[in-house]
Amino acid sequence: MPNWGGGAKCGACEKTVYHAEEIQCNGRSFHKTCFLCMACRKALDSTTVAAHESEIYCKTCYGRKYGPKGVGFGQGAGCLSTDTGDHLGLNLHQGSPKSARPSTPTNPSKFAKMMVDVDKCPRCGKSVYAAEKIMGGGKPWHKTCFRCAICGKSLESTNVTDKDGELYCKVCYAKNFGPKGIGFGGLTQVEKKECE
Repeated sequence: MPNWGGGAKCGACEKTVYHAEEIQCNGRSFHKTCFLCMACRKALDSTTVAAHESEIYCKTCYGRKYGPKGVGFGQGAGCLSTDTGDHLGLNLHQGSPKSARPSTPTNPSKFAKMMVDVDKCPRCGKSVYAAEKIMGGGKPWHKTCFRCAICGKSLESTNVTDKDGELYCKVCYAKNFGPKGIGFGGLTQVEKKECE
């Protein structure tokens, strides 16, 4: 049946979601009031949601249901979590419980993955986080490092060029790497006299 005059269907209540009340997650639309954790019914937002296929959870319930299990995989530093999530309807007892912690974690924590996956700025070598990231030449840069390597001019997507992993403004790139010779504007008056 065609969807006349409305928006997409809510992933939780299946009713029409209009743009003014729409939240999108994982390609699905939700009402603001329906954007709740499927286990504990806590209200979610873009910083607290964790999606698994067509299900949405708060990060705590997601960790309980899909995170690493066993001794030493608690929710905080040095804690042993005995919360099974039964009161939330989470079925976490899948197979036999693990009696010993593996010598090396097979599924490292999200924090460990996040620290490994942080991009480094080619100019200063420091970590580049999403809030300050600008892509140029296929690499992430800090906003403050996104400058011409020669003249130091701040760059934008309209005036940036890259060569050998370094960024240049179009003027400096043309002067230093562009075609040379008479008629290309690259020779001084002295160089022109020497060529004649």
